[in-house]
Amino acid sequence: MPAEWDAHASTWLAWPSHADLWGEDLAPAREAFAELVSAIAQGESVDILVPSPADEALARAAVPSQRARFHSVPFGDIWLRDTAPLFLLDDSGTPATLVCRFNGWGGKFVLAYDDRVAGRVADIVGARRFDCPFVLEGGSVEVDGEGTVLLTKQCLLNANRNNQSAVEDVERWLLGALGASTALWLERGLVNDHTDGHVDTIARFARPGVLVLMEPRSEDDPNRDTLRQIVRDAKTLVDARGRRLDVVCIPSPGRVTTDDGTVMPASYVNYYVANASVVVPTYGSRWDGEAVERIGGLFPDRRTIGVDARAILTGGGAFHCITQQQPRGAK
Repeated sequence: MPAEWDAHASTWLAWPSHADLWGEDLAPAREAFAELVSAIAQGESVDILVPSPADEALARAAVPSQRARFHSVPFGDIWLRDTAPLFLLDDSGTPATLVCRFNGWGGKFVLAYDDRVAGRVADIVGARRFDCPFVLEGGSVEVDGEGTVLLTKQCLLNANRNNQSAVEDVERWLLGALGASTALWLERGLVNDHTDGHVDTIARFARPGVLVLMEPRSEDDPNRDTLRQIVRDAKTLVDARGRRLDVVCIPSPGRVTTDDGTVMPASYVNYYVANASVVVPTYGSRWDGEAVERIGGLFPDRRTIGVDARAILTGGGAFHCITQQQPRGAK
């Protein structure tokens, strides 16, 4: 599995469609989606799933880019990081798809069609396909493209996924599926993250050997102790090339809540790296500007922008969670 910053042929997304899931957040979620697609389309094609002709018409109006292609594929919700296939490359640069089982994040949100999205996308792509008998969500793994995969025990060792508790067993099949050689484990993720601690909300590679983490800037940060522990643990990790990881800390958004005061799993490291841009989720926090600037400094060859992700976050994640990159492979 190549790193996200390697060249993409396309990015896969799904148009926010289901009013019964999104309610009053549907319109602002679509606005954020359109901003995200506009930024991605500056440097690559965009493939968008739509569940109906009416939704396709709405999506085409909102996303007028000539780089956008639309596919009539039913889905439960838009979290393609977890429901789409993962994309691999072989030694010659030929792409392949990895289709894993999906069980609604441990049975918490089982929506019609979500468990079929990966297979449908793989069929559209038409590349060599590998079927994995294990439950694996794309947001639960972070790779550096050089053999290292970053994981959390809270998610990958959870009995609601594969009913396996031994690190060695999980590593064996996971490294084989992703073509990686070294697994690095963190303990747990953010408060109220219904994914059971997906790693893409707490730690991301910016390049091989460089890991981006968040640090709390206020004492009322709901993830204060967890984030500090992640930083301590990450500084002890050694990657597949024998490098001790260089840890870069950016601010945490702090306490981001719903209207009724429920803490949301807001994260700046849930950014998405496209060919020409990096899109960073913002939350109306005092640290939005600093986070966008710091992340932009890590990707000087791309335009980095902040896009308000609060409406998307009401569904449980941000921009990395709704994207899935398809690598370009050999020319």
